[in-house]
This record gives sequence, C-alpha cells and structure tokens, in this order.
Amino acid sequence: MLQFLIRRLSGAVVIMFLIGAFTFFLFYTIPQDFAQLACGKNCSPENIAVIRENLGLDKPITTQFWNFMVGIVAGRDFAVGHCSAPCLGVSFESGDFVWDSIMDRFPLTLSLTVGGLVIFLLFGLGTGLLAAWKRGTVVDKLVSGASMVLSSFQIYFLGPIVLGIFVFSTGWMENPSYVPFTDDPVGWFVGLLIPWAVMATIFTAQYTRMARSTMIEQLQEEHVRTARAKGMRQRYVFFRYAWRGSLIPIVTIIGMDLSALLSGAVVTEFTFDLAGIGRLAVQGSLSKDLPVTMGVMLFGAFFILILNIIVDLAYAYIDPRVRLA
Repeated sequence: MLQFLIRRLSGAVVIMFLIGAFTFFLFYTIPQDFAQLACGKNCSPENIAVIRENLGLDKPITTQFWNFMVGIVAGRDFAVGHCSAPCLGVSFESGDFVWDSIMDRFPLTLSLTVGGLVIFLLFGLGTGLLAAWKRGTVVDKLVSGASMVLSSFQIYFLGPIVLGIFVFSTGWMENPSYVPFTDDPVGWFVGLLIPWAVMATIFTAQYTRMARSTMIEQLQEEHVRTARAKGMRQRYVFFRYAWRGSLIPIVTIIGMDLSALLSGAVVTEFTFDLAGIGRLAVQGSLSKDLPVTMGVMLFGAFFILILNIIVDLAYAYIDPRVRLA
C-alpha cells in the first residue's frame, strides 16, 4: 500500500508539472499584450513598460515559465510584494495574489460540495438500497420512477423554481448566502440549505438508480448465493456481502462527481449568486484575467488528482480482492 501511495504521488507531481506547462504555454503564447491587459485600456506606454517589467513579461518565455514553476514551489517576488508558495501569480484585475483569491473563495465551494455530497449520498444510497431490497414491489417502482424523472432536472432549471417558491413567494426560507462555519454554524447551514437541496435532488436520483442496479447485480454473485445457501439471514447477506461489493462502482462515480463539483461549481454558484471558485473562474475568463484563470485550472487539476488517489486507496479497503502492489 505504501509503495502504491508513493508511486501515485510521484506520478501526480509529474502530471501537475505537465499540466502547469501546458496551461502556461497555452495562455502565454497567444497574441496578446498582457501588460496592456493588466494596465487597462487608457494606459500610457510608460505605465505599460513598468507593468511589463514588474510582472517579468520583458523576459524570454522560457525564463517566465521557469519563474512561474519555481514560484509554485518556493514563492516569488513581485512589485506588489512577496508571493509565498504556492504562488500562482498576480491578478490583472484586482492586483491581489491569485492563491489568496482562491483561498478566500475555497471555503464556500468546499461547503457546497461536501454538504451536497453528504445529503445526496445518504438519500441516494438509502433509496437505492430500499428499491433493491423491495425489488419488484410498488416501493421499487415508485422509487425507480421518481429517480427517472428527477435525474432529468438541471440545477439552472430547478434552482430558480425552488427560489421562487420558498424564498420570494412564501418567504419560508432565506435567500442563499454564505457565512463561515466557524462564525455561525446555524447561519452556515441555513444559508446553504437550498443549494444543497437542489444539488441533492438531482444527484440523489442518479445514485438511487446506480445503487439499485449494482445491488441487484451483486445479489446474483456466486459468493452471495453461497451465503444464502448456508442459511445466513437475508439482511446479513444483503449488507455484509452484497452491499460491500456494490460500493466499487459507486466510489468511482463519487470521486468523479466530487472532483467535478469541487473544481467547477460554476452553475450552482451563478444560480444562487454565491461567490465561490467557479464564479471566480468565470469572472477571470470574462475579464481576460489570465493568472486567475490559470490558477483556478491548476487548483482544480490538483484536487482531481488527489481525489483519484483517495478513490484508488478506498478500493483496497472496500474490496480485499483489489490488490494495490
């Protein structure tokens, strides 16, 4: 297991270097004067020259790339001050360090992702198990039918409907907002309840169908039928043997969904007017703030890699037949 972890972490470092190189040359080789973008439209040539020097844009492209990569590991000095590692540059729009901007918005995106994940896993896996347990009954048909309908919804469609009914029409709930958990746990929960509910409604339907199908498939496996033949209780066989084996494909999808939610919660944040990392990425793209766009891309890539490693490690714990050598 330790060798596997070391190998995967080493591979992640190489992949991050390649992603950083690709991202850098993709943006910095396009025909644009980045000093002009940083300075604005009505900017004198003298100011543009100063900005070009302060940002290191007057150096060869290979030197700029080296400084960029070294800054991620060891930090970097700019005219506005020292950028501590991991340094992702300075925003053209605000003049703030990109890493600081990402960290300011990261708690909101993390809260959205983790809270939504917990809710739709509890309801999705629970209803999927119930449908598999009651296979062929009215309960199974109702759960399967509801999941088919709800899985066709999208956040940008369901979100405004929920806001219109529960916030603007009836006033039963507050408009979504973000309060740090450490400042006000109750306000944090109430402010994100509607986004969580909308996300959970959509993802619960997908996980219900997945949990049901994988459980039914596992119930046909040889070891499960052998356990039944030995006279073990149905409930024990269901949860001890079939449930554990069905988690492998579910964990795979969880890793994909979690990384996607964490690195690109654009639709959710725009639908509910929340200032997270996804909104920061869109704002950076619209204003041609390339350091911000690059920083968000690298940050998202990093989390996707880490989550993939965690998913691989979870395989060995869930299913001993999986060997990580």
